[in-house]
Amino acid sequence: MTAVLAQTGASTDIAAYVKSDGRAELVQQVRGKINDLGIQYIYYQFISVTGRIVGKGVPADHWEAISEKGIQLVYGSTANLAMDRHRNYIGYGPEAAELVAIPDPETFVQLPWDKRVARVFCTCFRNREEPVDPGAYLTSDCRGNLKRIHAQFQQDHNGLHLRHGCEPEMMWLKRDPDGKPAGGVTKPNCYHIDQFEELRPVFLKVIEYSRAMGLDMIQGDHEDAPGQLELNFTFDDALRTSDRLVTYRQICAQVAREFNLIACFMSKPFMGVSASGCHHNLSLWFGGSDTVNELGAESLPGMSGAFAYRKGGENTFLPVDSEKPGPIGLNCIGGVIEHLGALTAIGSSTVNSYRRLWDTGLWAPVYADWGYQNRTCGLRVSAPGRFEYRAVDSMVNPYLMAAGLLKAFDDGIKRKLDPGEPEQRNIYEAMESGKTVKKLPMSLGEALDRLAADEVIKSAMPGEMYQVYSWYKRDEWERFLATTTNWDLETYLDCLP
Repeated sequence: MTAVLAQTGASTDIAAYVKSDGRAELVQQVRGKINDLGIQYIYYQFISVTGRIVGKGVPADHWEAISEKGIQLVYGSTANLAMDRHRNYIGYGPEAAELVAIPDPETFVQLPWDKRVARVFCTCFRNREEPVDPGAYLTSDCRGNLKRIHAQFQQDHNGLHLRHGCEPEMMWLKRDPDGKPAGGVTKPNCYHIDQFEELRPVFLKVIEYSRAMGLDMIQGDHEDAPGQLELNFTFDDALRTSDRLVTYRQICAQVAREFNLIACFMSKPFMGVSASGCHHNLSLWFGGSDTVNELGAESLPGMSGAFAYRKGGENTFLPVDSEKPGPIGLNCIGGVIEHLGALTAIGSSTVNSYRRLWDTGLWAPVYADWGYQNRTCGLRVSAPGRFEYRAVDSMVNPYLMAAGLLKAFDDGIKRKLDPGEPEQRNIYEAMESGKTVKKLPMSLGEALDRLAADEVIKSAMPGEMYQVYSWYKRDEWERFLATTTNWDLETYLDCLP
């Protein structure tokens, strides 16, 4: 169900999706899980333009009906039903129809903190009664777009597909009596086991819930900001990795409620210490097959699709005759460097993201170059067979990011873009020696301008998606420019010209 589904003679995309081969059996299997697990309620969810989980809840009795008919929400839910500073609803006005979200049964899984409840991801469509393109795929559905973009990439490149992992840094903050942030739970001591130990009850609960929802948790550590942890899970197919990242955020939010803490995914809540990044470790593969990782469960608390991982196959990023990545990998690096400015508008998607780039000396990438284990570059080959995309932070919408990277890869492969020689030096020292390197955008406004001028990366936001994203983020930037901040007051309040 994670690829574009072949038309089955049905007249619309939604009809073809509902009647696709094998789906009826999956719907029946979910009914078995509902009965076996005692599920009473189901969250039908999809992802908004900012990466927020949105949707509806429905009693489990109605599973079969919802599987066929879907749930309906206003189109503007894809933009968080937000209004811009001129009081216009972003993307879609109140006169617009309602989208239809059809559940993807293979993503069904129980919520471990309340086992009466389950969740399932949905693919979104235009309403069946629309006068134009009724029942077509909704192009402002970022998760659905990734499925289709990845499927097209595989078709164009003989089955080549993206597998990636991410490194989701975030901060655990204390609450004051009014519920406001009161600093980190721990001190900003990187890799400090005692600080890690102080958060042990919290991270063990996160790991418990994560494993119960199909995340194969691997290494974790305390990072170098207050209360900052990085807990990683195994890399996989691009769609499942994106699903797992938003699930991980959902889990952290629940654990924060249980411990009366704040699970902070804001990129830069504190200056002078590291921000929260979300580096993406990328590779392109031929072949392989899905393997179910039961993660110690006697019986899976959900469908096997939520616990499946793509294993085996040929990693085309592995070196061939030298330490350099293979030809496809080099072309992909070339594609990312070519489009890094526009990609930054997706990976560093908030006004606050650029505090990370301006706070010097803390290893945030500022320049569009690549190297081996070189953290001063936007890309680094972090191990043979993969490279780390660094211009991305904890607020990223992973579906938009993966789609944008696929478009950059596609351009790099088709045009055989050469990234040049890897930079072994500290990039700042290289520039002092005369090297010319492009700089990343240093504000959200500049990044959005770079995105607007880049047709390749814009194609990762087809149809209405780019309009919705640009409108939402332009409004965010303009709201910031139209705001008096504490910095303004502290700098200018007592000044006499």
